[in-house]
Amino acid sequence: MQLTSKLPNLETTIFTKMSALAKEHNALNLSQGFPNFQGDPKIISLVTKAMQEGQNQYAPMMGNPKLLEAISNKLANSYNVFYHPENEIMVTVGASQAIFSAITAFVHKDDEVIIFKPAYDCYEPAVQLNGGRVVDIQLYGPSYRIDWEDVKSEINPKTRMIIVNSPTNPTGTIFTEEDMLQLQEITKGTDVIILSDEVYEHMIYDGQKHQSAMLFPDLQKRCVLTFSFGKTFHHTGWKTGYCCAPKELMDEIVKVHMFSIFSVNHPVQIALAEYLNDSENYEYLNDFYQQKRDLFLDLVKDSKFTYRPAQGTYFQILNYKTISDENDVKFAERLTKENGIASIPISVFNKDKLDNKDLRFCFAKKDDTLKRAAEILNAIE
Repeated sequence: MQLTSKLPNLETTIFTKMSALAKEHNALNLSQGFPNFQGDPKIISLVTKAMQEGQNQYAPMMGNPKLLEAISNKLANSYNVFYHPENEIMVTVGASQAIFSAITAFVHKDDEVIIFKPAYDCYEPAVQLNGGRVVDIQLYGPSYRIDWEDVKSEINPKTRMIIVNSPTNPTGTIFTEEDMLQLQEITKGTDVIILSDEVYEHMIYDGQKHQSAMLFPDLQKRCVLTFSFGKTFHHTGWKTGYCCAPKELMDEIVKVHMFSIFSVNHPVQIALAEYLNDSENYEYLNDFYQQKRDLFLDLVKDSKFTYRPAQGTYFQILNYKTISDENDVKFAERLTKENGIASIPISVFNKDKLDNKDLRFCFAKKDDTLKRAAEILNAIE
């Protein structure tokens, strides 16, 4: 057989590479974004209870009705915005599936999709698989702020979608209210769809507030928003999330979901339906993760690395320009092999692999892990 790849230039993800390297060399893994501590035992018990009670068959396609209602109530509680639980919310296999389904539903051949780089690496392949063209807008550290005039100049009749992510993985920056107002003004009167990846919505620091796209009426009308229970409740392996959108947009996403996934892990949904009704189960997260960020930064403050404190997410960028001129991928590999700590090089997320000597470290770890990581980083000359 002769095969023509639809993604001929796509390599194994950097997360897989660095995690495998960390395992091979028995290194501390601060590369892939997952906690190494246990979540709330209560939600584990709720999942176990659902399984033991026989709730192990297919869930309804859109999601368990009680969970959909709980999500609707959560969004109203957090943002004072109503999404109908029957036709404007859908449970997905993590946020990644929601993102893929939304891109597949709306991006046609030769449509253009604006992506801000550095960007999480699941966006671009989904656009390419659907025949779309990525329009990269490179952002620059340490602030990674968007020049909205650049965005405005890229919008044309072929522009189908703009993907935004706040708080932003991998940079840990957040969109301000002014950013969202600019985005709203630029897209007003167009057919551009906004895909807003908001999986780190409850990890915002230093008194800042999450500026969800649903808070801006003209954006909300054209926006698909994606969220992650795995990120929020420390169980990334459950791969459960959801998306919300106005009915006319959701109707199209459902068509993709129906024949790719159909339904999502039912016992987990039943547990989440009960767990989500207590807002204390997620409202504490901003303080919880800020304490971990602050601990990590305090521990490495005397190292040779420089940094700007992450505004959100559970990732911190450390710059090593004063340590080495080495390419960031090579430097990250060497730190893993020789120093015993794994990180993620940022160039792989940039346009043309722009190398600013930045590494991403995940601080969603036990305090002892962060202390051991800091000892290694402080010893690097």
